[in-house]
Amino acid sequence: MHILFTRPLDDCYELMLRFKSLGHIVSHLPIINIEQIRYENLDFSIFKGIIFTSANAIKFLDTQKIDKKIYCFCVGSATEKMAKTRGFQNIYVASGNVENLKEIILQNFKISLGKLIYVTGETISSDLDKKLISEGYNLKRIINYTVTQQEKFKLEEIDKLKDKMPDIVYIYSQNSADSFLKMIKNYDLHSFWMNTNLMCISEKTSSVLNEIKWKKIFLFNPGEEEFLLYKI
Repeated sequence: MHILFTRPLDDCYELMLRFKSLGHIVSHLPIINIEQIRYENLDFSIFKGIIFTSANAIKFLDTQKIDKKIYCFCVGSATEKMAKTRGFQNIYVASGNVENLKEIILQNFKISLGKLIYVTGETISSDLDKKLISEGYNLKRIINYTVTQQEKFKLEEIDKLKDKMPDIVYIYSQNSADSFLKMIKNYDLHSFWMNTNLMCISEKTSSVLNEIKWKKIFLFNPGEEEFLLYKI
């Protein structure tokens, strides 16, 4: 099968290699850019737990002054892997779903343990911080990166896409879906996707692209990409 990845290369390189090793044709067309944001100086010793819903949040965080034995909550396996590379030891990981992550925090971090810090991008798909605060947690959210949409693509990239349309395309966020839809409209690609399966990280994400006619639409959690191949 021909598989198209739309994330920045750092976020999908290993998965691309894995799919190539399985004999698939793999294309890469990044539709968003990730940029670091300077955040306030903090005394991390006052926090007893840290929450990540993105590997990028860890990538752009100065972790040198953070106790690596702190309670560390990660939304999925990719985020967990990044946390491990930074030395975090006491990691609790969900299955790629923020609601599941919330339940894991409720089960494993008592309010009496102290303050939580939630490190995120500028835009988040779920108000996890507000939900935990409503449960009585003392939580601070800091923003250390932002996502911008890719505005222009090389014509040879678009022509290459038209020449061999993918059987599968993976979309990982609402921001990515917005950017992908803009690309489709800007380069008049509306009618090219009838034989392509759209893989979206959430129903909210897939709804952005509902106006395009796809072969099928699937929802997935990060880490399930390979499993989805066997459902087609």
